[in-house]
Amino acid sequence: MIWLMLGVALWWGAHLFKRVAPGPRARLGDAGKGLVAVLIVISIGLMWWGYRPYEGPFWWGRTPALAGINNLLMLVAFYIYSSGATPPGRPRNRLGTKLRHPQLTGFALFAAAHLIPNGDLASFILFGGLLLWALTEIVVINRAEPDWTPPDWGGRKTEIRIAGIAVVLYVIVALLHGWLGPWPFG
Repeated sequence: MIWLMLGVALWWGAHLFKRVAPGPRARLGDAGKGLVAVLIVISIGLMWWGYRPYEGPFWWGRTPALAGINNLLMLVAFYIYSSGATPPGRPRNRLGTKLRHPQLTGFALFAAAHLIPNGDLASFILFGGLLLWALTEIVVINRAEPDWTPPDWGGRKTEIRIAGIAVVLYVIVALLHGWLGPWPFG
């Protein structure tokens, strides 16, 4: 359990470092990007290592209905996340022009969706911790940068491209999920 908690804490720290300590982060320069990337990879490893063998309090389990709801929400989460997957200044799909933080919103939905079929303490720590991180990150960014100009809409081609990216990401992640953990489709 300690590895799981350390992984979630390291995820929070690595992502919030730039916002909480902008001076030290700026002094690191480009090397700081590499450091943050390494810390994030380590945090993912710790979360995976701490989550897999955990046995503890268990309140509800996965059913076909809960897995189906989770899978549908995951597809929506990938679509929302992909809505922000354009470089700054490039046009987005319609949803990406409405949401200030589509990637964090998609990630929050990913975490919330995983709480539906997983009613155990380890899932609450992992997915609840990641959900709280995404929501905290949105608040911190909005406070630091209150002004936001919505990006331009890119038209139908952008809509189709974003939907395609979401489906491809969904399939890749589902296959990796089945390889590294439980099969996500029942």
